[in-house]
Amino acid sequence: MLKTLAISIALCGSLAASVRADNQAVERLIVLDEGTWQADNGRLSYYEDGQVISNSWFRDVNGYKLGDTPEDIIQVRDNLIAISVNWSNIIQFIDEQGKAVAATEDIPNNRKMATDGEYVYVTSYGHECGTVDGTVSFSKGFVAKIDATTFKVVKAVEVGYEPEGIALYKGKLFVANSGGYAFQEDHDYDHTVSVIDAATMNAERTVDVEHINLYGDLSQSGQFLCINSAGDYYEKMPATIILDCDKVLAGEPDTDCFTALDYSATVNCTNAEENFFAVGSSYSYLTNTYEFNYLTLNPREIMGYEEGEGVYDSMPGDLKAKLQEMQQPYGLYVNPYTKEIYATDAGSYTGAGSLLSFTPDGSYTGSYKVYINPGHFLALKPANWNGVQGVETETSEADADAPVYNLQGIRVSNPRKGEIYIRAGRKMIWR
Repeated sequence: MLKTLAISIALCGSLAASVRADNQAVERLIVLDEGTWQADNGRLSYYEDGQVISNSWFRDVNGYKLGDTPEDIIQVRDNLIAISVNWSNIIQFIDEQGKAVAATEDIPNNRKMATDGEYVYVTSYGHECGTVDGTVSFSKGFVAKIDATTFKVVKAVEVGYEPEGIALYKGKLFVANSGGYAFQEDHDYDHTVSVIDAATMNAERTVDVEHINLYGDLSQSGQFLCINSAGDYYEKMPATIILDCDKVLAGEPDTDCFTALDYSATVNCTNAEENFFAVGSSYSYLTNTYEFNYLTLNPREIMGYEEGEGVYDSMPGDLKAKLQEMQQPYGLYVNPYTKEIYATDAGSYTGAGSLLSFTPDGSYTGSYKVYINPGHFLALKPANWNGVQGVETETSEADADAPVYNLQGIRVSNPRKGEIYIRAGRKMIWR
């Protein structure tokens, strides 16, 4: 049964070619517009402090198109951003000013990405991958590992059919396999999560989550992943999988590692309270209709670590009401620096979409025209960012040899000055 949760979160203008010169903006957001498949019209929208500066930012800066159907955007390290451009078969690298610095062309049908700052890990529906050691062939899909200095693919490993979302946790890659080409290739929908050692790129485990078509972005909150199961759009209904990565790494039985919820999470993100926002947009070919749900999910409660049901039909402030007004919710994001909330509406999928902004408490602040199918986001660090208040600046000598993790639970071998990390269970600013 759903409960209502009172959530308290602490926490188009002129077309310019680049970020403003003084670089003093607080809200700096890149919106990745997928465009229309096979139309070669993927774009970047650049938003800054209450206005969309450009809806063709990449082309403004570089003088040529981004490519066909971009699928993901991530920050690799300071001043290096990766964009997977699916139908153009490239991983495009840019700096924070939008300038193209490199492109990797050896990963066909690329989808989602994760990074540790030294390497970029990319899922692919393809069956061949060019690496520094030659071309490697696969029966299913694969994950490629790109050196973020040379921009070359150094290794690739087979996972399940049509892998989608990917997360990095404690040196392991967790890959959600969709089997999304089941309708055109000789296989069924997939229902597994592959576990790969990021250092060696060896497959270590396959977790059967018992629900098919693990499609779309996944969200990560520490040890927990939120994975959408889209179903088959006919008889097999969608679901949301909450996966406990620690249980997986401890070798516990598959059925003990996850909880399946009877709601979809087509659009999901991690919020400021380290829970998940989930908007389900479930389509049925039998009825030719969509069904929607708008939820806040507490993974610790869902997995039984804290008291509570963990599934709540409320969101902060105006957020849920505005999402319900949308024709087709397409993206949802919380700025990890400022905790401002953003959502996008794809509308009819063929025309300009909308970007909506909210304060951390969910108060609606504005709507802005972007481009076609705005589905992915990356917040840039505000100018003069000094980190979150209340974290430690030093650890004890006893902790000096303890491993260092970032705020997503990913082990970091080369922490960067000024960034926030976790060591021995405590948040700290690296000095």
